[in-house]
Parts: sequence; structure tokens; C-alpha cells
Amino acid sequence: MSSDQSSNQKKSNPFTIIKDDSTDGHGGYGMGAISLENMSPVIIDPNENKAYVDMGAMHARSDVERRVKFLPDKDAVPNGKLYWIVWVTVEKGENGPYFAGVCGSEIRVDREIKRAYKSMPEHVTHMDKSLKGKIIVEHMDEHSKKLLKDFLADFKGGEMWNNSTDELKQALPK
Repeated sequence: MSSDQSSNQKKSNPFTIIKDDSTDGHGGYGMGAISLENMSPVIIDPNENKAYVDMGAMHARSDVERRVKFLPDKDAVPNGKLYWIVWVTVEKGENGPYFAGVCGSEIRVDREIKRAYKSMPEHVTHMDKSLKGKIIVEHMDEHSKKLLKDFLADFKGGEMWNNSTDELKQALPK
């Protein structure tokens, strides 16, 4: 596979839409477990002005998170570059799929010293809140929110953005 094909493949990662219903009544193994099938992590890189889906973030293995040691103290990474992992949950409504939950979690990465900051409790909380349809982006910087809004609004021709709630549209800059 050529590098052009490889980079095109990375850019076409779709949002995950609900495939199976874990509460369909089978009552077997995993009944009552939380399904992450309708959640996708969007990486916001304000340094490079880009936003993209990286499913590796579901297991702390996104490109941004690789080859660094995470520390729970932001002060230990004073020169870290800012990134956001935005946990986006997609639901299906009357008009089709829409962005139901959108919660941004900060990470700071210093490649030079191979150290990074991430608050695991914050990431877990934001994943949970996203699954519950909450919008939590007010702590993000304006530039990153604009990158997120543009990415969501452009995804699949804007259909999912158009179907989304006014709360989400008002939380992100025009």
C-alpha cells in the first residue's frame, strides 16, 4: 500500500454508529455492560490546525498518546503541546444519526522528554458523560472548539451536525 493510500485510509475513519443493542433481552454474558460501540474519539490538534478520528484513543493508544509516559501532574510537563481527545457519542434520532454527547479531555505531550499529562479520572468521566448525551466543551480554548465544530459540521456532508441539538451548536463557535 502506498503512503498516499495509507494516509487516505486514516482520514476516512468514520464515526461509530450503534451496531448492537446490549439490552436486547438476551440476558447472557455482558448484560448490563456499557457499550462503547457508538462512541468515537476525535483528536483535536490546535498546533497543526487539525481534527481527526483516532480509534486507538479508546485504549490510550492514539498516535498522540504513543511513546510517552503519562504523568498525573500537569506541572511535570511544562512544555507539553496541547491536544484534546473529544469523546463523541452518536445516536440515531427521528431524522437520522446525530452527535448526542460531546466531551473534551485535555492532554499535554512533550515529545522531547517523552512525557505527557493526562487526567485519567477526567477522561473516564467525560467518556461516561458523552455516553449519557452531555455536552462538555466550555473548558476548551476557542481555537480548538472551532476546529471541533468545523470537523463535526463537515463530517458526511453535515447531515449529523444538522440533526444535532441546539445545545451542541451553541456550545461551539460559529
